[in-house]
Amino acid sequence: MRVISLLIVLILAGCSSTPSDERYDIAEDVAPEQSPTLDHIEDAQPRYEPKSLAGNKDYTLRGQRYEIVKDQKGFTQEGNASWYGKKFHGHKTSNGEVYDMYSMTAAHKTLPLPSYVKVTNTNNGKTAIVRVNDRGPFHEGRIIDLSMAAASKLDVIKHGTAPVKIELITIEKPASSEEWHSANPNQYFVQLAAVSNEEKAQKIADQLKAQFQTKVDLMKVEKTDIYRVRLGPYIDRDEAISQRDKAKSQQYPKAFIITSQRSVEQK
Repeated sequence: MRVISLLIVLILAGCSSTPSDERYDIAEDVAPEQSPTLDHIEDAQPRYEPKSLAGNKDYTLRGQRYEIVKDQKGFTQEGNASWYGKKFHGHKTSNGEVYDMYSMTAAHKTLPLPSYVKVTNTNNGKTAIVRVNDRGPFHEGRIIDLSMAAASKLDVIKHGTAPVKIELITIEKPASSEEWHSANPNQYFVQLAAVSNEEKAQKIADQLKAQFQTKVDLMKVEKTDIYRVRLGPYIDRDEAISQRDKAKSQQYPKAFIITSQRSVEQK
């Protein structure tokens, strides 16, 4: 019985899927009063990932049977997108990860967890690639629940919902983990601070290096006086996720991952 209860909790982690507000700090979902600018957040970077141990079984909710998509190639869907934010930030998603409203993620009723999908707002043509790691939304006509970052990129937030088309991105399993890392052109950073004083930025960077015992990157944003202080770079996204979660538990609740391409010299 306890296992069944846990499964229900994981299934109902998505924004519009929760019939009770008892496990959340606020009753109604909202955007945060203050948040970092979301303009620079890049699309999720599709890569092969094994299915999560949780959240990938067929299930029944409110009398409706949901079957996880088996034939994934060529999967597309059209309908409305909604989004979820502060209410669910920091709570577990259906596959056991922690929901981060500043990451490019989403919830879907039946796609395998995790999956990568291209989402197109058919009202304005804007697109985003998101990583599906949650279940929902369970409202009629809605096919995907976007994180606040993804909804911002697609210009969904001010409207609440928007018509979208989603296209599943399928990735074959690599022959070996070594082959995958050598072929992966990306690197990952965990951004923790952005300040306008170089001396202060350097001081923060030194403190972070000692605190987290990891690489720290200090970068001046082009054509501005802003300095970004970030952990990394990391070649392995899982390592970046681990460092982000560690930072979130240690004074940096708004830490988020930035993805960029490695230079030829780094590969």
